Amino acid sequence: MIEWLLSQHVVLLAFLAGLFTWGCTILGSAVVLFFTQVNRRLLDATMGFAAGVMIAASFWSLLNPALEFAQADYGTMAWLPVAIGFLVGGFSLRLIDVLVPHLHLGMDLSEAEGIQPKKKLSKTALLFLAITIHNFPEGLALGVTFGALASSQQPSVAALVAALSLTVGIGLQNIPEGAALSIPIRAEGRSRKWAFFVGAMSAIVEPVGAVLGAALVLMMLQVIPYALAFAAGAMIFVVVEELIPESQTNGNTDIATMGLMAGFVLMMVMDVALG
Repeated sequence: MIEWLLSQHVVLLAFLAGLFTWGCTILGSAVVLFFTQVNRRLLDATMGFAAGVMIAASFWSLLNPALEFAQADYGTMAWLPVAIGFLVGGFSLRLIDVLVPHLHLGMDLSEAEGIQPKKKLSKTALLFLAITIHNFPEGLALGVTFGALASSQQPSVAALVAALSLTVGIGLQNIPEGAALSIPIRAEGRSRKWAFFVGAMSAIVEPVGAVLGAALVLMMLQVIPYALAFAAGAMIFVVVEELIPESQTNGNTDIATMGLMAGFVLMMVMDVALG
C-alpha cells in the first residue's frame, strides 16, 4: 500500500486526502439523521478534542517540517520564513472573518460577523459560511503537506506517513464538527435531510483546498516553508477563534479541556511514532 501511494502524483494524493476528510464531515453530519440532539457535554468534549488535534498537527505536521525545509536555504535564519508564513496565515483568516458574513455556533442572528449583505442571509446560511471558511485551511494544510513530498525525487516513507497522519487527524476532528453544524440546523426546524446536506457540504472546500495547496507547492517548491507555516497559522486561528471558545461556553470547561489534551496527545503520538 505504501509503495503504491509513493508512486502516485502528489496532487492526486492531496485530492484523495481531501475526499477522506470531507467524508469524515459527512459521517459526523449523518448524526442528525438518527438523533435530534447531542449531549452538550459530549459535544464540548469532542470540540475540545478537535482543537487538541489541530494544535498538535499545526506543530508536528506543519511548523516543524517548515523549519526543516527552511534550514537548507536560510540556515540560522530558518525561523524567518516560518514566522512570516505563520503570521500571514493567521491574518488572512482574520481578513476573511472581517469580510465574509458568517455566524458562529451558539450565536443569535444579531451577532453575525462580517460585512452583511443588504438582503439578510438566513441563520443556516451564516452557520454554513462560518464552518466552510474555517474548513478551507484544513484542506490547504493537506495540500501543502502532500505537495512537499515533491521536494525529493524519492519521497521518504516517514514523510508520507506524516502526511497521512495529518489526514487522519483532520478527519477525526471533522466528525464532531459535522455534527456540531447539522444538529443546530435541525433544531431550527429544518428537515433532517436538509440539515445533513448542509453539514456535509460545509467541508466540500477541503478537497478543493488540498488540490490548490499541492499545485501551488509544485509550481514553486521554494515556497514550501512559507506554505506549511501559512497553513499552520490559519489552523491555529481557527482553533483559538472558534473551536476553543465554542467548547468552553456551555459550562463544560473541564471536560472540554481534557478533550483538548487527549486530542493533542493522540495527534502527537500519531505524528512522532508513525512519522
